[in-house]
Amino acid sequence: MESNFIIQNFLLLLLLQFLHLAAGQINDFPIFRCRDNGNFTNNSTYESNLKTALASLPSAASTRYGFYNTSAGVSPDTVNAVALCRGDVTSEACKDCISSTVLLLRQTCTNNIEALIWSLNCTVRYTNRSYSSVVEERPNADVSSSVNASDIDVFGKTLRDLVGRLRVEAAGGNSLRKFATGDVGFGTDSSKIYAMVQCLPDLSSFDCNSCLSIVFREAQGCCDGDIDVGVFYPSCFVRYSNASFYNNPPAITLPSVPPSSTNSSAVPGKKRKSSKSIYIIVPVACVFGGMLVIIGLYFFIKRRRSKNNINAAVDSATKKESGTTAFSSLVMSENHNHSSNLSQVGSVEMEMGTLGSLQFDLATIEAATDNFFDGKKIGEGGFGPVYKGVLANGMEVAVKRLSKSSGQGSQEFINEVILMAKLQHRNLVRLLGFCLDADEKLLIYEYVSNKSLDYFLFNPNRHGQLDWPKRYKIILGVTRGMLYLHEDSRLKVIHRDLKVSNILLDMDMNPKISDFGLARIVGADQIEANTNRIVGTYGYMSPEYAVHGHFSAKSDVFAFGVVVLEIITGKRSSRFYTEDNHDDLPHFAWKSWIEGRAMELMDPTMVETCSKDEVMRCINIALLCVQEDVDARPSMAYVLNILNNYSIDLPTPTRTAHYLPKRHSDSSTSKSVSKSTDKSQITEVHGR
Repeated sequence: MESNFIIQNFLLLLLLQFLHLAAGQINDFPIFRCRDNGNFTNNSTYESNLKTALASLPSAASTRYGFYNTSAGVSPDTVNAVALCRGDVTSEACKDCISSTVLLLRQTCTNNIEALIWSLNCTVRYTNRSYSSVVEERPNADVSSSVNASDIDVFGKTLRDLVGRLRVEAAGGNSLRKFATGDVGFGTDSSKIYAMVQCLPDLSSFDCNSCLSIVFREAQGCCDGDIDVGVFYPSCFVRYSNASFYNNPPAITLPSVPPSSTNSSAVPGKKRKSSKSIYIIVPVACVFGGMLVIIGLYFFIKRRRSKNNINAAVDSATKKESGTTAFSSLVMSENHNHSSNLSQVGSVEMEMGTLGSLQFDLATIEAATDNFFDGKKIGEGGFGPVYKGVLANGMEVAVKRLSKSSGQGSQEFINEVILMAKLQHRNLVRLLGFCLDADEKLLIYEYVSNKSLDYFLFNPNRHGQLDWPKRYKIILGVTRGMLYLHEDSRLKVIHRDLKVSNILLDMDMNPKISDFGLARIVGADQIEANTNRIVGTYGYMSPEYAVHGHFSAKSDVFAFGVVVLEIITGKRSSRFYTEDNHDDLPHFAWKSWIEGRAMELMDPTMVETCSKDEVMRCINIALLCVQEDVDARPSMAYVLNILNNYSIDLPTPTRTAHYLPKRHSDSSTSKSVSKSTDKSQITEVHGR
């Protein structure tokens, strides 16, 4: 009987998939996330509690307007389970979806302590961690049709307006449902965009709005211009398509007020005896008189508080205005000091509305980091320390505190704020805001839990944790991030300081490129640019940049090639010397390649987990990227293509450059080779 039930549900899901595909929409459901943070054993207490928790979800969620969370057992074997159905499906469809999804989840994530599945109509999650109604960003997933709109700019603007409206509507929902759908026409061919957003209903309005904002930015980062996209977080999701995919209106109508327990003293039809009236009137009269006194005192106090609130609001507005004004002043000061073109300040002034929303006050950041307590320090960058902080809403953040002694700090601060406010991609670290107060210049980022790639790669006690599948995944992620910067974002960005210490790893070991203080925005059609101030890190600089100051996207490609070689070998480029001739890593790798000894480059800890073909292909790609001839280096688009397509034959790399000083000591910080001024450190933003 049980096997028949499983087969029936599996066939049901296949039918849903087929119908979904026939409608021309994304068909990647269900999506699993079996978390790699521990397993339970069969017939254990945890498994028993898991069965109990999951068994209660289908009926409970379907009768509670599509949402239910429960727990079973006691620590350390407690299981917390959550189910959420789409707000537009019927109770029966909700129950069926959860029942089928629970079965699939147990079959796929067999013994995982924590797992999550997004199906077409519902989401189911279980974990051994305590459940709380806060925004959770991990694990997450995105799916798309990879079909672009005919006019990406018009599509993007229309979509932002639609999702913005739905986000507000969903966040304004009650504790039973935070859900919204809508459509809007765009373009000249009667095309439409259909969108759906939903949060866990126990999120606060603020957290729901915040979660949906984050998810939509992720959608723009991963799938900009795609017409059929879904991005899913544990706490909320956003979906949109050019074809209708939801019920309108929703199948279940919510009550006007949340259901509450019945008051037994107010049972309809039960009459009061007139003999009791006197006992009611006298107390009521006393209470009424007392209320008049209280009301009088209330309005007196309220009037005084109103004055104080107005003054406080004025002070707050003044402070915020002074913050954005201070930012503009800082830009003007830096441009004046470095003889830059002041016309760029106009574009910064135009961005103040956007940048103002990213402004944090100093007190908030001091509270989050315990006044920059040394125990909260998690790193030391080229321009100052980085601290871990926890905001009042529980969100973990990383705070970069620019050193007051850094002569380059102001330029990098301005550059990073303006640039990162415009870039969103899953493989770029997300800037949450900044603080400019008195002598403090702070950048606030999302917290990335696994530190930087070099923390694992170059430590003999930790590099074994990076098997080949993880390293290959990191190479792919960095490729996608760099491709976004060079070609897929609306700006054309050259990072200029790509290195392993600027690649951070999240909980799932996904790479995120960080540190955009040295990045440059160039025109959409600009091939290269020049600078008199050479900035970056020895070992990663391309020869044309280090020697002549010429930089382009191909300079980043060179640095990418060095990073790939370091990932494969587990060795630092600038400290890689042979006993015979002091070669740097790219030059030594090229000689090993032409001598047929390329596999000897591989980190020995990867031998048991590697694919020889993948390793050789990645070495070939890396050597193509570090060729001395700029034009011979591939673009990041070509790199991604050949990483994903093994049918493409790769060309043989030519000799790499050998120009760096011998035995130059390496540093994880960025260095300026020349003391002359970069006269165009911040450039105008050119749309694409």
